Amino acid sequence: MQTIGFIGLGVMGKSMARHLLRAGYSLVVYTRTKQKAEDILAEGAVWKETVKDVAKAADVVMTMVGEPQDVEHIYFGDDGILANAKRGTYVIDFTTSKPSLAVRIHEAAKEKGIFALDAPVSGGDIGARDGTLSIMVGGDKEAFSACMPLLSHLGKNIVWQGEAGAGQHTKMCNQIAIATNMIGVCEALVYAEKAGLDPERVLRSISQGAASSWSLSNLAPRMLAGDFAPGFYVKHFIKDMGIALAEAETLGLSLPGLKLAKQLYESLAERGEEQSGTQVLYKWYKEW
Repeated sequence: MQTIGFIGLGVMGKSMARHLLRAGYSLVVYTRTKQKAEDILAEGAVWKETVKDVAKAADVVMTMVGEPQDVEHIYFGDDGILANAKRGTYVIDFTTSKPSLAVRIHEAAKEKGIFALDAPVSGGDIGARDGTLSIMVGGDKEAFSACMPLLSHLGKNIVWQGEAGAGQHTKMCNQIAIATNMIGVCEALVYAEKAGLDPERVLRSISQGAASSWSLSNLAPRMLAGDFAPGFYVKHFIKDMGIALAEAETLGLSLPGLKLAKQLYESLAERGEEQSGTQVLYKWYKEW
């Protein structure tokens, strides 16, 4: 596992790739817009012109892209990862995607002697930058153990959840918990303001008590500062909530809190906020 291929250098992917480069691995990269890769190329990463070229060059191929259809496109097909990676390659998809797609990738990889893990992450741009992501992994436990030294450069809470697809199902649990928590964070802040309190002082109290959460500690200060830059895009959160609702339906579950959160974020997207960070939900309460 000396040469790592990384596909997708967005808000989180670039930081993750940089950790591997700084850990001493040879890094080959591809992303749709080469300009996004220029700084990491200057640090020593090697550019590849196609997904196919990355797959041929790497011992481990990691992917962090936007949508399930992007995952399907880069893994399957004549120019995809599975058709071009050598036998014995490990492929790790960090994208939040469909559990059923993770199972398909695993089965197709196994037929070619390739080891596949679905490993969605949580922690946003801060966790990616600091190497403190939570990583939820599905796939063969032996493959997970083999890749643990690599994953340890990217996260601090790395848990094997079960067979293929289990990582994606766990990420759905994560997104379900975040969705309604974000509503609570926003409503707490607007209540504090309406009650004539200092919201920052309120945060100092409630972020250390029973109401504490990652969103309250990390995103609420951004809300108050009017910083809506993406650590995690609204458009991707809507995608994730859609996957979770579809999976819940197949399981016979009703999730009214998740449905409400999705509706609120969709209304934000309709107002042009799909490229903003998820903390922009605060605007829904303040401006609309």
